[in-house]
Amino acid sequence: MANIKEIRDRINSVNDTRKITNAMYLISSTKLRKARKMLLDTEPFFFATQAMIFRVVRHLPGGVENIFLESRLDIPESERRKGYIIFTDDKGLAGAYNHNVLKLAEEHIHSDGDKWKLFVIGEVGRFHFLSKNMDIEESFMFTSQNPTLHRARKIAAEILDYYYRREIDEFYCIYTTVHGNVCETRFEKLLPLEIITDIQRERPQSGIILEEFLMEPSPSAILDNIVPNYITGFIYGALVEAFCSVQSSRMMAMDSANKNAGKMLDELQKSYNRQRQAMITQEITEVVSGAKALKRAKAQKIAKANALHGQDAKLIDETRRQVE
Repeated sequence: MANIKEIRDRINSVNDTRKITNAMYLISSTKLRKARKMLLDTEPFFFATQAMIFRVVRHLPGGVENIFLESRLDIPESERRKGYIIFTDDKGLAGAYNHNVLKLAEEHIHSDGDKWKLFVIGEVGRFHFLSKNMDIEESFMFTSQNPTLHRARKIAAEILDYYYRREIDEFYCIYTTVHGNVCETRFEKLLPLEIITDIQRERPQSGIILEEFLMEPSPSAILDNIVPNYITGFIYGALVEAFCSVQSSRMMAMDSANKNAGKMLDELQKSYNRQRQAMITQEITEVVSGAKALKRAKAQKIAKANALHGQDAKLIDETRRQVE
C-alpha cells in the first residue's frame, strides 16, 4: 500500500493534470463556437453553387463536351484510379476522432487493390500512413486548425490538376461531421460530381417546359468556372466540418478526463484520510504506550527505593541493638 507521501504526490499530480484538461476543454469550446459560425457562413454559398450546377446541367444543349460531364462509368470498377482526401487533426487527445477517420480510410484502401493515391490533411494522418509504409501522393503541410478559403483553394487546385490530367478517375473525401454532440465519419464522392451523374441518368419527362438559358461565352466555359468553385466550397466545408468535429470530440474527451480526475481524487482523498487516520492512531498508541511504560518504570523505581529504604532501616536497628 502506498504511503501518505506517495498519495499526497499523486493527488497533486492529478490536480495539475485536471487543470490542463479543464483549460483544453475551455479552449475547445471557444474554438467550436467560432467553427460553427464559420460553417453557418459557408453553407449558403455551398448550396447556392450546388443549385446553380443543377440548373445549368439540366439546361445544357446536346453535344456539349466537358471533363466534368464525364461519369467515368465506362471504366471498369477494378480499373478506376481513386484518390482519397483524408481529413485528420494535427494532434491527439480528441477521443476516437482520428481513429475513426483512419479506420474508414483503410477499409476502402484495402478493398481497392493498388489503384489508389492518398491526399492527407493533418499530421496524425501523415504519420499514421508513413508508419505503415503507405505512399502519400500529397501531404498538405499546413495545419488543419483554423481552416481558410485560401487553403481550400490550394487543395482544390491540386486535386483538379490530377483530374484534368486524367491521372485519377474518382476522388473521395473522408472527413467527420458533427450533429449536436455526435460526430459521424463520412465517406463522400467528390469527383465526378454525383449531382451531374444523377441528372444525366434521369429520363426527361414529357410535357415539362424548361426555362430558357443564355450561356455565354459557352456552356463548357460556364462549367469550367462554377464546378471548381463548387469543389473549393466543398473542401472548405469539409475543413470546417472536420474542425468543428475535432473540437467537439476534444471537448467530450476533456470533459470525460475531468470527471475521471474527480473520481480519482475522491478515491485518493479517501486513501489519504485512511492513511492519515492510521498514522494518528499509531502516534496516539505510541504516546499511550510510552506513558504506560514511564508510569511502570516510575513505579518500579519507587518500589526499589522503598525496598532499599527498608533494608537501611533494618540495618540501623540491628546496629543500635548491638551497641546497647
